[in-house]
Amino acid sequence: MPDPIAPTAAVPTSPRLRDLDPVAWAASCRRWGPTAPWLHEEVGRRMASRLDIVKTRPARILDWWAARGGSHELLRRHAPTARLQAVETPAVLHRRAQSLAWWQRWWARRDAVLADDAVPPCSAQLLWANMMLHWAADPVEVMQRWHEALDIDGFVMFSCFGPDTLREVRAVFQRLDWGPAGVDFIDMHDLGDMLVHVGFTDPVMDMETLTLTWDDGQRMLAELRSLGRNLHPQRFAGLRTPRWRERWLAELPRSHDGRWSLTFEIVYGHAFKPAPSVKMAPQARVSLDDMRAMVRRSRPAGR
Repeated sequence: MPDPIAPTAAVPTSPRLRDLDPVAWAASCRRWGPTAPWLHEEVGRRMASRLDIVKTRPARILDWWAARGGSHELLRRHAPTARLQAVETPAVLHRRAQSLAWWQRWWARRDAVLADDAVPPCSAQLLWANMMLHWAADPVEVMQRWHEALDIDGFVMFSCFGPDTLREVRAVFQRLDWGPAGVDFIDMHDLGDMLVHVGFTDPVMDMETLTLTWDDGQRMLAELRSLGRNLHPQRFAGLRTPRWRERWLAELPRSHDGRWSLTFEIVYGHAFKPAPSVKMAPQARVSLDDMRAMVRRSRPAGR
């Protein structure tokens, strides 16, 4: 069942909130192609079934890190006449410039493409972020960008990996002292606290566990690579050997029919951007956009 989040103490906003190698992260972004992983598309379909909680169809939508989300058709079906803008990392935009032909084909269906650090304020009524937040070094900073990008009463909906993801792989690495198997993923309650911290209201978090199985070890490895790489700064620094890979596959537990089975915890969240409140003080500062929004909300209907 959805789990409402109550406000808690302030959340630290250090840019190194998570252990994530920025050089490896940028290199990983440059490997992204125009096709999202199958699992991302499946999570997007499940998340799209929740869009009906918003009765008004948005006129402007931001699809955050759209190339990896695989949600363009889902969003277009939900709001056929909306302006749908893709938001990407600078590394992905750099890849677009280097491989213009197929990126142009992919982005031709979008109304615009924006860098994630250059989105204008109050750009959308819906901000969609499918399966990207677990790769943010500072999730609080990303949520602050979401908050700024949304209109008053705008709505954010996102999904990401939770901490129970790939628990079988992490257990093998820990038992054999192979170093970290990957970066740690954030608990849904902590993500809800972060939403409240940056100014969202009524956040609702919930999760589900998906179990994927394979009968072919090489296909399993290929699919895991498509989902992301080990970006932990303390990961093994050299190249692994085929012999190590075979031992890794042998150490992973299998079901009674000999198939490999891996766990993926999927966290879902949504929240609204409320109208700004002005605290009583000798001096108060309110942005022009926020002031206009408050004036619009205070006018009687029909005037």
